[in-house]
Amino acid sequence: MHFRLNPYRIYCTSVGISSLSQIARYARIGHIENARKVFDKMPDKSIVAWNSIIAGYFQNYQPREAKILFDRMPERCVVSWNGLISGYIKNGMVSEARKVFDLMPERNVVSWTAMVRGYVKEGMVSEAESLFWQMPEKNVVSWTVMLGGLIQEGRIDEACRIFDMMPEKDVVARTSMIGGFCQEGRLAKAREIFDEMPRRNVITWTTMISGYVHNQRVDVARKLFEVMPEKNEVSWTAMLMGYTQCERIEEALELFDAMPVKSIVACNAMILGLGQNGEVAKARWVFDQMREKDDGTWSAMIKVYEQNGFELEALNLFAVMQREGVRPNFPSLISALGLCASLASLDHGKQVHGQLVRSQYDLDVYVASVLITMYVKCGNLVKAKLVFDRFAPKDIVMWNSIITGYAQHGLGEEALQVFYEMCSLNILPDDVTFIGVLSACSYTGKVKEGFEIFESMNSKYQVEQRTEHYACMVDLLGRAGQVNEAMNLIEIMPVEADAVVWGALLGACRTHMKLDLAEVAAKKLVQLEPKNSGHYTLLSNIYASKGKWGDVAVLRKKMRRRSVSKSPGCSWIEVEKKVHMFTGGDSMGHPEQELIMKMLERISGLLREAGYCPDGSFVLHDVDEEEKVHMLGYHSEKLAVAYGLLKLPEGVPIRVMKNLRYDHVEKPSQITFGGRSSISHAASCQANSSGQVLLGRISSSALGATLICTQIHDIITK
Repeated sequence: MHFRLNPYRIYCTSVGISSLSQIARYARIGHIENARKVFDKMPDKSIVAWNSIIAGYFQNYQPREAKILFDRMPERCVVSWNGLISGYIKNGMVSEARKVFDLMPERNVVSWTAMVRGYVKEGMVSEAESLFWQMPEKNVVSWTVMLGGLIQEGRIDEACRIFDMMPEKDVVARTSMIGGFCQEGRLAKAREIFDEMPRRNVITWTTMISGYVHNQRVDVARKLFEVMPEKNEVSWTAMLMGYTQCERIEEALELFDAMPVKSIVACNAMILGLGQNGEVAKARWVFDQMREKDDGTWSAMIKVYEQNGFELEALNLFAVMQREGVRPNFPSLISALGLCASLASLDHGKQVHGQLVRSQYDLDVYVASVLITMYVKCGNLVKAKLVFDRFAPKDIVMWNSIITGYAQHGLGEEALQVFYEMCSLNILPDDVTFIGVLSACSYTGKVKEGFEIFESMNSKYQVEQRTEHYACMVDLLGRAGQVNEAMNLIEIMPVEADAVVWGALLGACRTHMKLDLAEVAAKKLVQLEPKNSGHYTLLSNIYASKGKWGDVAVLRKKMRRRSVSKSPGCSWIEVEKKVHMFTGGDSMGHPEQELIMKMLERISGLLREAGYCPDGSFVLHDVDEEEKVHMLGYHSEKLAVAYGLLKLPEGVPIRVMKNLRYDHVEKPSQITFGGRSSISHAASCQANSSGQVLLGRISSSALGATLICTQIHDIITK
């Protein structure tokens, strides 16, 4: 008997298969419109074709269109209903999925499992559990999904009971249990399951290795890693991250070099690991070698620069990232804000603020606090207050940011006003709040009010008085000229005085020329922080002021013996979004050195005419008065101011940042000179704050020059 095949039927079948393949491919690459065109042209649409195009719409996150097509289907099977449930779950619409599940004319184990999986995915494990126990039949996938949900919630003991009840335990279920036990730190139990497994895959091995890494058992992880029959990128990366997290950077580098394929995740981990170990150049080498970079790569390298004090490089890299069209992620934007604050880069800070607004990150309380801090450090208190006022409700961090900002700028009255407003709204202050408030009292000379607030900390607000608060009180008394009383307070403190407390006393002693007491404080600082070069410098300055050059020489020898080196003082200024740095002594290396020196000579002449006489009493070196005047004349701040006068337009404030301070707090400080329109205000502000120019005190010699320089700014810019 001979059968004759119908060529038309063969053609239709091949066309149908080809069309289904095209629909699936277009949907997968995001071209759902083309998939729809193929579907619409099909002469005979099977139920498989309908299911395929509906799945395509769900895959492209268009659930509404998918449901419209589902309603138009001429016939449906249980697979169609299951596809609708799975599609809704994929789009995070678990309540819609449940409605479909309840309406289904017929359900199978796939329907039940899909619904349980949906609840687990959304973190609704109790709902998943309730439905799971109602299932008329369960397969290995159902059990495994429920097991994963319990592990996800950290309910490991209940997961154990489910695991024991499972009629069949596949590789996925056993691997899930290993991961769950590792999360709980129960490595012995995890290893027991691992060793008893009749069959393991690469995911099982990697899960066990990751468990050891997560629990700081890196050497055990490495032994297991070495005997793995097969390794993938995830396995290598898990082992690498174990070494980087434990700061075993040499072993991490060795493993990184041996990796057959260096994934982006592995490279990012290596960059961060090297950065944490201070290996900035090596981290940048890894960064430069990467052919592909994600936003995490850029964020990691920026973070490395930021953590290791390379703020300029970090900000430059952030600019390169934007130029290359990489959209900054949240961590990199926050890092950039911190960098703008450190460098007082107001223009860059405003740009980052704009990006945060466009990304709607500015609605976050944490971001608002960081923005306030950035504007405060850039000297723009008006903008900081605007951010503060626009945000509601405010948390304690925001209140602290604005109070501390006002205090740091010498605006004590404003800081106290905000503090009292905060208290009137029944917002309880914390220990950070009181540091800002007590500092505000210190800058405004409110000794009595400061003591009242200090006493109220414990009695009224139940905030324990810590060393930092005593340091504020020592500073408060010292600024008011009550240096002996400050020393008495240190002696009766219930907590041990640290470097901050002694530093506050030292600052007061220097201001009021209590050199004997200053020597005691400086010696204490050297004992407490023997590696801090600033303390040696201060003690040397005290010896120098007394003409004890022999003691200065002995102290220098001690510094050399202890390998303590003094960082050179430098100042920088931002002009047209580019940061220019100057080191004290000269302006060598700057392309416009000649113009800067001419401007500096002009300023010096005008300063002398205005009656300015530099105070050389705290210049370290054993040189004559003429040389001291020369050294002070080429102070890094003055070089930066001279460049600002050359380059910045009329009316624009000159913002100078410094890497060193002459008091005990080792943070970058900032000096702002008003533009022509606000010169008198800027001068009075700085004079009233007793040398507290925005974020830091500067030497009396430099301050005297810069204040007069502010007053004569009008003459120079004419």
